[in-house]
Amino acid sequence: MAPGPSGLRITRALARRFDGRSETSLDPDLRVFVSDLVRPYGLALREDLLSEGVGHSYEELAAGLLRDVLAEDEPVDLLILAFDTPDVRPGAPSSLALSRSVPGNPLAFAICDQGTAAAFTALCLAAAHHRTGGCRRAVVVLAEQTALHYEPAAPVPLPEGHAAVVLVCEEAPGAGLAVRQVTGAAAPAEAVRAEVEQRRPEAAILLDGFDRFEGLGGLDDPGELGGLGDGFGADDPPVQPFTGLWARLAEHLPRWREEKRPALLVGYDRRLGVLSTLDLP
Repeated sequence: MAPGPSGLRITRALARRFDGRSETSLDPDLRVFVSDLVRPYGLALREDLLSEGVGHSYEELAAGLLRDVLAEDEPVDLLILAFDTPDVRPGAPSSLALSRSVPGNPLAFAICDQGTAAAFTALCLAAAHHRTGGCRRAVVVLAEQTALHYEPAAPVPLPEGHAAVVLVCEEAPGAGLAVRQVTGAAAPAEAVRAEVEQRRPEAAILLDGFDRFEGLGGLDDPGELGGLGDGFGADDPPVQPFTGLWARLAEHLPRWREEKRPALLVGYDRRLGVLSTLDLP
C-alpha cells in the first residue's frame, strides 16, 4: 500500500528571554547602516541608543536555542529567521550566520517588514517548501530586541525584553501546518469568533492582537483565549509583541501533543490590518 500524504508539523518549540546587550550594538557600522536606511524618509537617529550600545544581535539570541533543541543527527533543510524590530547586526544577515548553528546545510533566509504576521508567513513558506519534496525538517526562528535606533514616523510597539523562540517543524504522516492570511479583513474579531466556534471544544486556542472581550462576545471564556501569559515562566512577564504568542505555544505544546489535541493560533496585526491563522493538527 502506498504511503499516505504527509506534512510539516511543529514538533518542538523552545522560548527564552535575555538580558544585557550585544557588542555589535556598539559597532560604528550600525550608525552608518541605520543612517542610510532612514535618510530618504527624514527620520532622526536615536543618538542616545547608538552611543550607549543598546540592543541585541539575533544571531546571539538564537544560536544557543538552536543547539539546545536539535541533536547532531537531526539535519535541517530550511532555516527561516522572522522578526519585526530590526536586528543590530549591520554586516552579514543573521539568518545565514544561524545556519552554522544547526546540523546540515540548510537553505536560510529572513522575513521582515510584515509586523507580527511575519511569523505566520515563515511557517507558510516552510510548509510550501516541504511540498516541493526538498524539506523534511525546517526550523523557524522568531526574535525581537528592544532597541529601535531611529525615531519612527508613527508609534510602534516595542518589546520590553529581548527574546527568541525556535520552532522545529518535521515531516509527519497526515495533515500538516495550515496557514491562512487575509489583508484588510472586515470585522476581524467576528471572523476570529467564527473560526473559534468551529473548532470548540476540541481545539486549544491562542489569540494575539485582540483586547479582551473586543468583539469576541459569545465565547465562553475570553480569559482562556487571551490570558495564558507569554510562556516565559515569569509571574509578571514583559510585553513581547512579536514572540509572545509563540512563547505561549512553546509552553503548552508538549501537553497538547501528549493529549493529541489540535490547536488554533490567531494573530492580528493592527498596523498592517493582517489577520493570520494557523491550524496545528
